[in-house]
Amino acid sequence: MLNLARDTDPQLPEPRSKDEWARFAMSLGIKAIQIAERDRQITSKRKQWGEFTNTWSSGAFAGESLQPAELGWGTHERHWPSDGMEFGFGCGSSIYLNRPGCTTRVRSWVPKEGPFHGWLISHGEAHSIPDYFTVREGSRAIYRPTCYYAYHPCDDAVLSLQEMVGQNYKLPERTRLLRDDLSDGFDELGVLLLGHAKGAYWYGSQLSIHQARELCPHNNATSLQVNAPALGAVIWAMRNPRAGIVEPDDLDYKTVLDIAMPYLGPVVGVYSDWSPLVGRGELYPEDVDWDDPWQFKNFRVV
Repeated sequence: MLNLARDTDPQLPEPRSKDEWARFAMSLGIKAIQIAERDRQITSKRKQWGEFTNTWSSGAFAGESLQPAELGWGTHERHWPSDGMEFGFGCGSSIYLNRPGCTTRVRSWVPKEGPFHGWLISHGEAHSIPDYFTVREGSRAIYRPTCYYAYHPCDDAVLSLQEMVGQNYKLPERTRLLRDDLSDGFDELGVLLLGHAKGAYWYGSQLSIHQARELCPHNNATSLQVNAPALGAVIWAMRNPRAGIVEPDDLDYKTVLDIAMPYLGPVVGVYSDWSPLVGRGELYPEDVDWDDPWQFKNFRVV
């Protein structure tokens, strides 16, 4: 967001509090925030029938993919999903769809891959980020971005996920962590800011399996992209022992990035003119909102 402000409205001061960050995002006109990830690591030993393979915990991935698809619901949204449900408790920043994440896909974009369809997998940031960036007047939310995870795992994990869904959501007994047998590829993991003056901006890590092994043996790109920021969070906690329980959004991002950056490979910020309406309706008529590209209805793959 600071990079986006530098390029679009350099007069905006850097925020110092949760409320200031929320108003900062509102001033930038951000309508949607995707955690956009495309894992392109490949293995020399392909997935076998009856086996679930992934570049991180197969059980954890299967577990979260079976949860209802959860997302932060932005104040700009005007098309309530037919299967959308409210939680009925909490701050009201999030909703869920009455279907699992492993059968829910959304349109997304990353620099090297370009446009792709990712799975809307439940993650904690789908709740904490929209809450953090909510601007309220009294009890009414006047600004909140839509937020969710758009995840395309490695190709063998896609086959594993499809096989599990076809077997009525039953995780196979055999699982395999793809690490030492990965032969090439990279994981493109970042945050996609959408709807602002420049349209789309992706900022994140493009760490390859070869770089990950050089930086920290016995890791792959995915594990290192997770563990390096986690180490930054530990350092922050050691420096703030009386902070209590906090959300990741409450941490000082500079501390986390200072620790994590040496382990993330190329970290880039890239603008794009992509939107979920690009190329739509060319083969068949589609029910989309042409007036506002950034409606969740346009991102969802149906």
